[in-house]
Amino acid sequence: MPGYVQVYTGEGKGKTTASLGLALRAAGAGWNVFIGQFAKGMRSSELVALERFADRITLHQFGLPRFILGKAKEEDIGLARRGLDEARAAVTSGAYSLVILDEANVAVKLQLFTIDELLAVVDAKLPDVELVITGRDADPRLVARADLVTEMRLVKHYFQAGVVARRGIEK
Repeated sequence: MPGYVQVYTGEGKGKTTASLGLALRAAGAGWNVFIGQFAKGMRSSELVALERFADRITLHQFGLPRFILGKAKEEDIGLARRGLDEARAAVTSGAYSLVILDEANVAVKLQLFTIDELLAVVDAKLPDVELVITGRDADPRLVARADLVTEMRLVKHYFQAGVVARRGIEK
């Protein structure tokens, strides 16, 4: 079965959630899944839930437990580059049927690595590996290369009314 490249992007909520739903579906089908989260190092409820599927789902975070505001620090860049190396290994190893690079688009936007480096991972993937790349501001070159692109469009969000991230829903 051929593996495709999917991109979940846009300003709306749900990109990571959609990719994790796909991870659960794949694990349920007996697939091994690798998830690399870029620019994320905070503990969240979905990580707790995914630990229950540790026999099928491998998740590594490549970020510090804070948001990157302004220019990224060397430590942020180093973690992201390590993550990109692990992502390349995951798409070429034959060990994983689904590889998710969560917030990789944001990592490019933050200049943690370049779009060319991300596209090199896309190009390196084995033909039967499904690759999902999430995050706002997907580079047009990635969009052109992808087989499926879903844009989450913000219509209305309760954050605009001052609601903070809620455990079990956003974190």
